[in-house]
Amino acid sequence: MNDTEDTAPSNELGEIGLVSYADFVSREPFTFENGRIIPEFSLRYETYGHLNEARSNVILINHALTADHHCAGIHSLQDRKPGWWNNMIGPGKPIDTNRFFVVCSNCLGGCQGSTGPTSINPETGKLYQLEFPFVSIRDMVRAQKRLVDHLGVSKLYAVVGGSMGGMQVLQWGIEFPDFVGRLLPMATTSQQGSQAIAFNEVGRQAIMQDPEWLQGNYAEDGGPKVGLAIARMMAHITYLSDKGMDMKFGRRRRNEDINTVFSFDVDFEVESYLRYQGQSFINRFDANTYLYFTRALDYFDLKGQYGSLEKAFEDLKSKVLVVGFTSDWLFPPEGNREIVLAMLRAGKDASYAEIAMDFGHDSFLVESPDLYKLVRAFFSDD
Repeated sequence: MNDTEDTAPSNELGEIGLVSYADFVSREPFTFENGRIIPEFSLRYETYGHLNEARSNVILINHALTADHHCAGIHSLQDRKPGWWNNMIGPGKPIDTNRFFVVCSNCLGGCQGSTGPTSINPETGKLYQLEFPFVSIRDMVRAQKRLVDHLGVSKLYAVVGGSMGGMQVLQWGIEFPDFVGRLLPMATTSQQGSQAIAFNEVGRQAIMQDPEWLQGNYAEDGGPKVGLAIARMMAHITYLSDKGMDMKFGRRRRNEDINTVFSFDVDFEVESYLRYQGQSFINRFDANTYLYFTRALDYFDLKGQYGSLEKAFEDLKSKVLVVGFTSDWLFPPEGNREIVLAMLRAGKDASYAEIAMDFGHDSFLVESPDLYKLVRAFFSDD
């Protein structure tokens, strides 16, 4: 975590460098949207850049389903894996830490330091597991608001995020209309469609049908690792595109010998890639959290909650830019465009940009000069 002192920013372009996380603990009871209450919660978060004297330069980053608070920089010289949006955040980058103080927290219900199913219930001394309340996108945002208040911020310059993070961005603008200056949701939706719900259900069933799931009551070092890996493999396919996968893997095989004996072992490169994704995922993510977060995605429905999108955005005061991607078939561009059209019908300051990329739903995470240009422009028209 970088400090929050009002220090003159560096003009140097480059990387954020070494970062560390912090834990915000809210000792006040938290009431979930479904009425359940927990006595306290914590959110793990990281910050980058410096808070200005007016505390007016804060950008909040919302993460997607399987990401976390570590979105930029590296944790140590030994662990040099950069944060998941390191290409977007840093000195001189589109979200410029020479100018902005950037905050990203692991969502409520998460498994990377924030309170969730893997946390100890202070009232019982045991893991919450499936006793943890169902968490909604709105609950995630309301918990983040406590963190931002704790940091002494009276208004956010912007909230930014893609996919599930984009849902949170929209909810921020609806829930706290006077608190956010700008909204930048990407590759998102106002209402998850039946196909996306179906994919999530297959993933959940892979987990829950694994004999090691044990109705959610598995040991900390155990759990449905096979089921979770399969859920990740299947979901990861939805984050890519047919053309993007062909460009990256084609039909390349690990052994091009035409006399190779037929087997069910890994043969095609795309199989190897998916198995790697599944195996690496089980080392960092909790199966119950995956169940909770995918259900939060399924139930996110601004139309159903407010009656219509126009009514959902009725009190919106933020300036908005929604970005869709042509090859995103999980949250297609027309759904992103629909959000902006509803905002415009409600008389709001909103615009839409669509970027042609071949990387599917994950396009907002990869290097893109066109996306960088949009982000810079959106944050430069003060």
